[in-house]
Amino acid sequence: MKLVVGLGNPGQKYLKNRHNVGFMTIDKLLERNNIDINREKFRAGIGEGRIAGEKVILMKPLTYMNNSGMAVLDCANYYDITPEEIIVITDDIDIPWGSIRIKQKGSAGSHNGLKSIIYHLNSQNFPRVKVSVGKKLPQMDLADFVLSNFSQDEQKILDLEIEDAARAVEMLVEDSIEEAMNLYNGVNHSEL
Repeated sequence: MKLVVGLGNPGQKYLKNRHNVGFMTIDKLLERNNIDINREKFRAGIGEGRIAGEKVILMKPLTYMNNSGMAVLDCANYYDITPEEIIVITDDIDIPWGSIRIKQKGSAGSHNGLKSIIYHLNSQNFPRVKVSVGKKLPQMDLADFVLSNFSQDEQKILDLEIEDAARAVEMLVEDSIEEAMNLYNGVNHSEL
């Protein structure tokens, strides 16, 4: 069983924020794999189903970004899921706009949602799919930037990133992380 966690903030006001691309990717996975988030458990919206024959739990934590690790830990403990079987989808301001980046493990960098997960799991050893949300202007506050919405032009490129991220997660569920990294790391839709 794999746990796929999309990071974001719950509530209508955050729906289209840059910080919510993890939730957006979960929505794409739900659609592509005919799964519904049909209950709240572990302080999260939960949907169970199958991707490529593998049982999966798709999760949107309802704890707000900075406490995402609480929901992840509760679910992982309940189902006895190891960090290596958890796939986290998150926004990223450091990779080029138009791209996603798949990593097998690593530090949180400046991302508070990842910091929370690493802290609660006491491990960095979980794969993650990072979705670029663009670069903030130097004079702009980081929190203001990640809580802002995409422009109409940006949305077209974001849709391609979300599609790539969903397909990459499906490959990770099948334990094809190297293949997914080779296929998607380096693709940049803003340069096409």
